[in-house]
Amino acid sequence: MSDVEHPWFARMLARAAAVEERKGGAEHRRRLLAGLRGRVIEVGPGSGLSFAYYPPEVDELVAVEPEPTLRALATDAARSAPVPVRVVDGTADHLPAGDVSFDAAVVAGVLCSVPDQSGALAELRRVLRPGGELRFFEHVAARGRRLAALQRALDVTLWPRLNGSCRLTRDTEAAIRAAGFAVERLERFSFRPTVVAVPVAPRVLGVARR
Repeated sequence: MSDVEHPWFARMLARAAAVEERKGGAEHRRRLLAGLRGRVIEVGPGSGLSFAYYPPEVDELVAVEPEPTLRALATDAARSAPVPVRVVDGTADHLPAGDVSFDAAVVAGVLCSVPDQSGALAELRRVLRPGGELRFFEHVAARGRRLAALQRALDVTLWPRLNGSCRLTRDTEAAIRAAGFAVERLERFSFRPTVVAVPVAPRVLGVARR
């Protein structure tokens, strides 16, 4: 089993995600998932908030969630999803899926916290068919000097310990390109649904191709 148990963090994350949805996150998720079709794998779906936004052209969604509290919430959410959803245990660096078995992969708020970002991206590339899409919505390192300094300071103090190993200073766009994906569309913007979300305000939303 690949369970990564963080029940306190899981409950906090589920509450924070629900607040984010009400304050603009839902629209970002709709844009993230628009136009998907075929077999899709989502890594780290958390409580399953994204399931409601998958278009009907998706034949099957495999949702890989390692944290048991979140996986139980995602399983509940799958029952009312508009597409068939199968919630499974697994980690980003060892996906329970065969080679070239999906038309698209989705990550949202995941690549900040995986222990090995390049390894996770290699796994995503492995399970995608040639020409398959990687859809991503992630917070990233700030470009502004003051916020970047704050992110660096938090990364070496309590932030990762309090937030499920989340790292604030990752250059996720560069990592996606380095993993062999061709970035076709990328939006950079600031999204701060609450005051405490300042460190994670810099976001990227985009599409990359295997």
